[in-house]
Amino acid sequence: MAPSPESQTPQESEEIMHIAQAPHGINLVVETDDAVYIGRFDNTNGFEVLMHDAAVCKVKRDDPDNFIQTTAKYGIPVQHRDLVFPSQGIRRVRRLGDIIK
Repeated sequence: MAPSPESQTPQESEEIMHIAQAPHGINLVVETDDAVYIGRFDNTNGFEVLMHDAAVCKVKRDDPDNFIQTTAKYGIPVQHRDLVFPSQGIRRVRRLGDIIK
């Protein structure tokens, strides 16, 4: 049984479907083994993901949980107008709006 929303931490908020099922134009948090990508989802061709107005947090260098929480609270600190990254290695995809602030 899934934990209730009240007992979830910000990192445990609702996951959404596979990246290929994500709706166009929605702000997503895409977690991979190496980085966290947050931005407006455009599309995927199965090999790469295209996002707009996106920011990236490298997992080994920065604190991804803090990055996700801060971005959910204050908005995306846009680093890239258009960003393409490999879809291989995606561990979790969530709507930015679902992150508990």
